[in-house]
Amino acid sequence: MPITETHELHKRRFGRNLGVALCLVGFCAIVFGLTIAKIRQGSQMEAFDHQPRVSITPPVETDQ
Repeated sequence: MPITETHELHKRRFGRNLGVALCLVGFCAIVFGLTIAKIRQGSQMEAFDHQPRVSITPPVETDQ
């Protein structure tokens, strides 16, 4: 026996679920964007210490 009428509660629940879904999609978009930004700048980092690579930094001239 299917439900033929939608109750007011179902409309409110749908609105809340839609809001939560949009927040989740927004959060995923932020995490994805930060991941892409970090990957693009990752070539300048070495291992897990996130220190700049000495091999690609410009040489520093010392006065001697």
